[in-house]
Amino acid sequence: MKKRVFLIVLDGFGVGASDDAEKFGDSGSNTFENLDKIVSLNIPTLTKLGLKNIDGLHFEKELNCIGSFARLKELSAGKDTTTGHFEMMGIITKQPMPTFKNAFPKEIIDKLEIAFNTKIIGNKVASGTEIINELGELHLQTGYPIVYTSADSVLQIATHTDIVSLDKLYEYCQKAREIMCGDFAVGRVIARPFEGDVGDFKRINEGRKDFSLVPDSNNSMQRLYDNGISIYSVGKISEIFADKAITKRYLNHNNKDSIEATLKLQDEIESGFVFANFVDTDMLYGHRNDIMGYAKSLEETDKFLAEFITKMKDDDILIVTGDHGNDPTTPSTDHSREYTPFIVYGKNIKSNINLGTLNGFNNIGEFIEDYFLDKKSYIGEILWKKQLDK
Repeated sequence: MKKRVFLIVLDGFGVGASDDAEKFGDSGSNTFENLDKIVSLNIPTLTKLGLKNIDGLHFEKELNCIGSFARLKELSAGKDTTTGHFEMMGIITKQPMPTFKNAFPKEIIDKLEIAFNTKIIGNKVASGTEIINELGELHLQTGYPIVYTSADSVLQIATHTDIVSLDKLYEYCQKAREIMCGDFAVGRVIARPFEGDVGDFKRINEGRKDFSLVPDSNNSMQRLYDNGISIYSVGKISEIFADKAITKRYLNHNNKDSIEATLKLQDEIESGFVFANFVDTDMLYGHRNDIMGYAKSLEETDKFLAEFITKMKDDDILIVTGDHGNDPTTPSTDHSREYTPFIVYGKNIKSNINLGTLNGFNNIGEFIEDYFLDKKSYIGEILWKKQLDK
């Protein structure tokens, strides 16, 4: 049996405030349901897979779902990209990754300026698009890199491509990654190149690069890799996992390229685990409270899933989930602490089974290990059809 698993992460897609959402300031967040109330989403494939039947949602139920479904409660102390993806593979982040509500401390800025051999401007919590408009002209005049953060555990460095080459920007980021350790070990250091003239600056997503913490090797993806399972990363997965336990990467930062890469892999590989992140819902729309953009992006993903399903082989498994919420209908532009969907479909999987609420995104990694490595998982014990030949 040539087994294939395709895990699709809809970045920033939650299905209701988690029971601890109040601690994160996210009471009332519900990315999916709040969005649908405003837009009335056209997502027939996700509906058929069972999305609207997940516990806690208030939709008319789909009676004949082809998939099975649950909602997942995050165990990690956070609501960001790194903790969400790490937890899917079994790495529980017990201490929240550091965030900086106002600015980085002077000791960090001093170390960065020494390492970069230049002064730094910015050092504030800001939107990436707003800060380049605010400080882009000064950057052009001085060459000083713009350093900023957000509500996430990140340090971001923005430079204009006419002033600082991409290689130099990546060098800055690598040095910053080495400095941001210990108590200051942010989840990601992110290169944010931009271009254009004063009043018309634009970020260049193709030049973005994430420098992540190296994950604990005791995780599902590493075990799969060590047992000879080919692992293909799509989107920013390779950066999130610091290029560890990856056979081949298809690095990009937009849904169009992620969809193309996933369909290409579906056509070409005979076996293996495809781990794909679809980032637009979070990066382009959730953080900007762009309700219509978020809705359109989700509907485009739904069309992709319709095409993908028609091409699935008998032993393929499709899993759709999210890494956190990012409700564009709330005043906040931050991630939201929400349950995430777990939707699974395949000819070896029982259909229309409601698994309820499961503790831990790590259920995903355990289920994938169950399929490839014959390890018993809670989900697998319920969902495998009896004729599944292991």
